[in-house]
Amino acid sequence: MAAPTLFTPIQLGRTLAANRMLMAPLTRARATPGDHIPSEMMVQHYADRASSGLLITECSMVAPLTSAFYSEPGVHTPAQLAAWKKVTDAVHAKGGKIFCQIWHAGRAAHPDLNDGAEPVGPSAIAIDGTVHGPNGKVPYVVPRELTLNEISDIVAQYATAARNCVEVAGFDGVEIHGANGYLIDQFLKDSSNTRTDAYGGSRENRGRFLREVVAAVVDAIGGDRVGIRFSPLNSFNSQKDSDPVAFSEYVAKAMNEFDLAFVHVLRGDFFGKQTGDVVPIFREHYKGILVANAGYSREEAEEAIASGKVDAVAFGTPWLANPDLDERFKRNAPLNTPNSATFYSGGAEGYNDYPTLAQLEAQKE
Repeated sequence: MAAPTLFTPIQLGRTLAANRMLMAPLTRARATPGDHIPSEMMVQHYADRASSGLLITECSMVAPLTSAFYSEPGVHTPAQLAAWKKVTDAVHAKGGKIFCQIWHAGRAAHPDLNDGAEPVGPSAIAIDGTVHGPNGKVPYVVPRELTLNEISDIVAQYATAARNCVEVAGFDGVEIHGANGYLIDQFLKDSSNTRTDAYGGSRENRGRFLREVVAAVVDAIGGDRVGIRFSPLNSFNSQKDSDPVAFSEYVAKAMNEFDLAFVHVLRGDFFGKQTGDVVPIFREHYKGILVANAGYSREEAEEAIASGKVDAVAFGTPWLANPDLDERFKRNAPLNTPNSATFYSGGAEGYNDYPTLAQLEAQKE
């Protein structure tokens, strides 16, 4: 058999992806502030990118008063789910597949974004630096340490969100956000978790919340509709684990219990503070479909898939700026340049106005 390529279909649980060029989750802050309802702009944005093998949405709140970005979407109210149904219908009408990334910000939430509600986390340790809110840049605050009962409640919120995403909003599945310094990652890493109870201390204890969330979501919608994302090296949100190699081996092995659609690994560090190659650790210890992300060129992605290092690659900014990325890769055509000034600006500019090849060619005629 010929080696797979970026354009070879792949089975992700019960979802058949037409190619192995997934769209990575990208927060774009285009939902409506306050109620976190997906906007009409988002319908076009995702539908325009339906040729991705699988679209993974931006992180979406499983609970109220947990905002970290002011205008990110949620999946915890009927209005939010109804708006997401417009997105999934538009994607499906174009033959696409779409998972919702479900998420709790934990200590990355801020009172200024949440009607004064205090953030929570595994331990009372604040993120360094500032967050941009409606009143400008403000320092992160010390979160309140979650009680055992509150942890159980949040596990249930993940399960409810997953069920609503599939049964009400029409998503093909969900990706659990276990990366980038948000609540699950906060429990996993020893820089943010100094608890001394059953959810802290040993790696097994720090992984308890992860395992409980995954088990609850799998029980709600089936493991074949569930993916999860990890970032062992990423120092974003003041995150660091003292042993990212052991971290990677632990979470890779732990996910074998659940028969998931895929595990998604962000391989690098946004800030370049931590280096290493964790993808081979996941390949060795995780027995299911492995998706990797962060800085892949078309050529590197092709080589990684063909050689079996990974099964698929999730592209972020290339999809952001190129709604027809698959066509451009097929034709080895130039890519649009992403405009970072509009990543979170809230309007249609830099969101739904990147031209396709067909549009560019029509302009030349």
